[in-house]
Amino acid sequence: MVRRLAVVLAAAVILSGCTEQRLFAVKAVAAGVPSLAPFFEEDGSLGTDETKLRPEQAHSGLQQGNTPGLYGGTQKPKVCDVDRLKDFLTDPRNRQKAREWARIVGITPDRIEGYIDDLTPVLLRHDTLVKNHDYKKGKAVAFDALLEAGIAVLVNDQGLPAVKCSCGNPLQSFDKDPEKISVKFEDGNKKWDGYEKSDVVTVKPSPQPLEQIALIDVDDPDQGINRPVGSSGENDEPFDATKEHAVPRVAGMTFDQASQRLSELGLAAMSSDGLPSGDAAVTGSDPGPGTELRFGEAVTLSVADDGEEPGTPPKSDPSKGPRTDDPASDDPTSGEPTTVGPTTDEPTTDDPSTSDPTTEDPDTGDPDTGDPSSSEPTTDRPTTGEPTTSEPTTAVPTTPTTSSTPPTVEPTSAEPTSAEPTSADPTSVEPTRSEPVTSEPASSEPGAPASAEPAAGPA
Repeated sequence: MVRRLAVVLAAAVILSGCTEQRLFAVKAVAAGVPSLAPFFEEDGSLGTDETKLRPEQAHSGLQQGNTPGLYGGTQKPKVCDVDRLKDFLTDPRNRQKAREWARIVGITPDRIEGYIDDLTPVLLRHDTLVKNHDYKKGKAVAFDALLEAGIAVLVNDQGLPAVKCSCGNPLQSFDKDPEKISVKFEDGNKKWDGYEKSDVVTVKPSPQPLEQIALIDVDDPDQGINRPVGSSGENDEPFDATKEHAVPRVAGMTFDQASQRLSELGLAAMSSDGLPSGDAAVTGSDPGPGTELRFGEAVTLSVADDGEEPGTPPKSDPSKGPRTDDPASDDPTSGEPTTVGPTTDEPTTDDPSTSDPTTEDPDTGDPDTGDPSSSEPTTDRPTTGEPTTSEPTTAVPTTPTTSSTPPTVEPTSAEPTSAEPTSADPTSVEPTRSEPVTSEPASSEPGAPASAEPAAGPA
């Protein structure tokens, strides 16, 4: 028995060692702590960090560069001295550093000035994983780093950190599994207040090049800043970050399209399974269309399984989660497109006649896991695999209602009226059959389906 126990313990130690070997060492870089081998001397002349900024709790470990509120801003001058950085890298005495700097960035040395002019200074609001670079013996030496919130960086037009302001070090995207990191706090970089490994963020490119970046004012979190890409604050436009915006209907869009639309309204897009491919079909959102959210709040997008097409009804219990068939949740995407950042126009919600019939699809983003069958008859679910384009019955329709108040339609099910809450969610109501249809005349016979428009495609 002793021998067997020894073998088991030895195997456990070996397996533990193998697990540890699979972790990627990441060097912690605290705000305000000078690098040991920077490209540029860290004496505060090139840029300064906000050392008292605590890391924000992240709604997702993977965030796209167009996420509103991902970064912070301030009205303080010279958080990043872009002109000084250009002068340093174009000085003939720093020719070798300039060559290495340009090589890491992926440009030729003669394009350094133009490249830097297109970058935008921001402050990190989350502890952020990057690939950092020291300068040692005439070469750029890469190392994986975790930059503390409050560090000033320059970001490119995809929202990716490109330069650490205080030392001029070039940055690249973190390219390893963020779930398999081991953060090392050393060389004066002590574990900072508010550090949580679960809140570490990795930034992925924005689906489209940014024209402006929507920031949170770190000195006044209720204030937002729209900063044009390539500017240093001289053209900032403040906005009210407490103003709420309605979640648009995104079912039928691709993930990138939905992410872009939400970003235009000042809302963040996320998925329960990380970031799916940009062309993944979105089937619903949590919360659902029409829900009012503040700037920077997240909307969880549900995407179709392989083989499903955009607009396919989400496969979940219609009684769970926020309703998507509320007349107040008209598709705000019908308006003019906006630039990246929050808009000031509220979506029109007082005309039920503009409701898209596909908004009756239940939301799949709700994490509720109640019994999907105990309180719902199977006949109340929409037919699977069939589009909502069935022809109306031959019954003579009644005179259509022209009032803004939706007409009452009798339910076809033998169950009690759909105004009663379900057992799993007292605030939800039975969808589909009791939804008012104001754009088409009501049927004269109970149970006769109203005519429906085809499901909306990508906006």
